[in-house]
Amino acid sequence: MGTKRIRENRRNFFKSTIALIGGVITYSLIKPIEVFAQAKEEESKEDTSNLPLWGMGVDIESCVGCGKCVEACKIENNVPKEPFYFRTWVEQYTVKNDGEVKIESPNGGIGGLKQSVPSKDIFKSFMVPKLCNHCSEAPCVQACPVGATFISPDGVVLVDESYCIGCSYCIQACPYGARFMNPFTKVADKCTFCYHRITKGLDPACVEVCPTDARIFGDLRDKKSDLVKFLQKNQTQLLKPHLNTHSRVFYHGISSEVK
Repeated sequence: MGTKRIRENRRNFFKSTIALIGGVITYSLIKPIEVFAQAKEEESKEDTSNLPLWGMGVDIESCVGCGKCVEACKIENNVPKEPFYFRTWVEQYTVKNDGEVKIESPNGGIGGLKQSVPSKDIFKSFMVPKLCNHCSEAPCVQACPVGATFISPDGVVLVDESYCIGCSYCIQACPYGARFMNPFTKVADKCTFCYHRITKGLDPACVEVCPTDARIFGDLRDKKSDLVKFLQKNQTQLLKPHLNTHSRVFYHGISSEVK
């Protein structure tokens, strides 16, 4: 009887020890992630009024669908060369006389977009560059369980690759379809406004190469910036404004057909 009790006590001891070790390991893995996420949240509460607030304007009436912006983005940011991986892309909208809307973006627009609908059947046609909208109320930031996706002090939505676990929650949460899982790094990838460039006083690559100045980049807090002047001169609107993401990409000349 005594031997049986000793064995049971020993078994319970080992179970408790294993549970304790497992808890310590789990805590040691999760706690740094929690601390990182809290740090990001604290950063967002700091006074950033002395910093730029970056944004972009898109003049649809000026875009010719040449695709040079898409190609420049791929090269500048080492975006995977395989099709369907884009940080920015251009869509061609064709509204037919019967009301049907056709949306095309072969290879993201690289090489230029060509009309596939006979001119006699076209009511109107236009190009729409798209990218991450760098929302101030970003669904992707809210969806990230580890704080890897965050908003920088100067208003750019970024991904910390060292913390991203590749869960894809942010990709699913983005209402603009502007994120993808990088097949090489295995982490979420997206437009960063070419953060490595703008922090050095340069324009994003897509803005720099646009031959018609259809993309306008600047500091929303600087009244003399090209972007503020663009917003003052033109009537603009956001994509999917009903979602209240308060994005910082402003479109001029956008049509109700744009999704």
